[in-house]
Amino acid sequence: MKLNQVTVGTTDYEASVAFYKKLGLTQIVASPPRYARFETPDGETFSIEQVDEVKSTTLVYFEVDDVDAFTAALGLPLTRQPTDQPWLWREARLKDPCGNEICIYHAGENRRFPPWRI
Repeated sequence: MKLNQVTVGTTDYEASVAFYKKLGLTQIVASPPRYARFETPDGETFSIEQVDEVKSTTLVYFEVDDVDAFTAALGLPLTRQPTDQPWLWREARLKDPCGNEICIYHAGENRRFPPWRI
C-alpha cells in the first residue's frame, strides 16, 4: 500500500493556493475555484478542494531540513514556535488561510526509526 495524497478543504481557493505555493509546493493542477493539486520536491501530492465549511481535525506534516530557517523565511504567523519534542522531532505549527493545521518539522531517521520502534 502507498499513500497517494492528502486533500484538505478550503473556503478560499486563491488564498489557499498562494499559501501552499509559499510553503514551497508546486501547483500541478488548477481547477478554480473547486480544486488544486500540488507536488512536493520529492513528488508527493497534496490537494485543496472547495467546501462550504472547513471542519478538519487533520494535521498535515511537511518535513524540512531546518525548521527554524524555513519558518523564518516564510514570514507567516506561527501558532507554535520551533520546539524540540520528546519524540526527537523539531516542530513548528501554523494554520492555512482556512484553519487547517500544518506542522513543519524535522525528524530525520527518527521519523521511521525512533529508539522505541518495535
